[in-house]
Amino acid sequence: MLPRRNPPRRVITLLAVALLLAAGLSACAGDGRTTITFFQFKGEAQEYFRTLAARFEAQNPDVRVVVDNPADPETALRTRLVKNDVPDVMTLNGNGTFGEFASARIFRDLTGDPVLEGVNRSYLDVIATLGRGGPGEVNGVPFAANASGLLYNVDLFEEHGVAVPRTFSELIAAARTFRDAGVTPFYGMLADSWTAQSPLAPLSAQLQPDDFFEQRFRDGTTFARGWASTAAQLARLFEYTQPDPLSKGYEDGTAAFARGESAMLLLGSYAVPQIRFGKPDFTIGSMALPATEDPARTTLVSGVDVVLAASRQGDHPAEVDRFLRFLMRRPVMEEYCRAQVAVPTLEGLSNDDPALAGVSEYIESGRIVGFTDHQFIPAIPLGPLLQSFLISGDERAFLRDLDEDWDKVAARRTWGLGAVIA
Repeated sequence: MLPRRNPPRRVITLLAVALLLAAGLSACAGDGRTTITFFQFKGEAQEYFRTLAARFEAQNPDVRVVVDNPADPETALRTRLVKNDVPDVMTLNGNGTFGEFASARIFRDLTGDPVLEGVNRSYLDVIATLGRGGPGEVNGVPFAANASGLLYNVDLFEEHGVAVPRTFSELIAAARTFRDAGVTPFYGMLADSWTAQSPLAPLSAQLQPDDFFEQRFRDGTTFARGWASTAAQLARLFEYTQPDPLSKGYEDGTAAFARGESAMLLLGSYAVPQIRFGKPDFTIGSMALPATEDPARTTLVSGVDVVLAASRQGDHPAEVDRFLRFLMRRPVMEEYCRAQVAVPTLEGLSNDDPALAGVSEYIESGRIVGFTDHQFIPAIPLGPLLQSFLISGDERAFLRDLDEDWDKVAARRTWGLGAVIA
């Protein structure tokens, strides 16, 4: 018979810690507070929203906020929805996935809710075109917007005597000037295929017919007809990247731009915090990306970067209402937008960050449109198709494949704007 051994000290310590944690969790569960879940998708703002939740709890001692920051938020949320475990409050990107969930009646209708008071109507219109749970419903609260044209190195522009382009031909001329001077005009980041969607959005918004997506959902047009000029001009821009755009991704591109290795970056304001992480020694400028030869037709793509939504069937509507009103307070929004170089969605608020100066006139005058690529859902592989197109240069194959993939999904279900106009 083997001699009996006492448990190692490490095992005893771990058991003690586990018992303490269990006791703590039991105390939390039985402390009389109402628990609400807060699903948060934006990785770079995790600490900010955790701090906000703690501040809310301090002001509302009867409510406990459990913050969920998953590594893969979209997959995590879909998994929860399949299990009918809908978080009480959510932050999401205002994109096709939001529209898909809204159309599936996951989110509460906030029509007439005081939380919408003072919200810029343009941004409510943007999320309405993504999808909603029923006619006239408002299924989200725009919390922060972005400005997506292109970013540029102000110092390099001044050094080479290049003016901010106001037409597409001027943009190409600027790119040629930089290339001839040995400076990379645009830094390509096609290893992350989504980056090609950033310039696609302003080009298509200005070049496609006004009712293009309404007609596409009704099967009244095709990408081959409505996006031919968009594809051609997108390919033209990518003629002026560094030689190996497929080998570089988003972090490579923002870091290279911060080092002054390219004159422009085909990304929006959402990339500025990442660029500043690289401590650039120049001023970051921004501009709307012109797609035509008429400056009056240039619009700024400005989507809802963060939209707040609440569960339609949540068990704690009163506590959720309090939390939503807390999140939409002006000081909270101002603080977030300063940190993330975002555009406030409440009327009367603005962000004076220098990186937004070049696009502020578009925002103030309402010359904004939503992201056209937000009409796509993940089942349609827009990013990979763009990636293949910009490497191969086969425009016809790209538009054909895009139409085929769209039609395959549309044959099975209607989503987003398609659900709205059905």
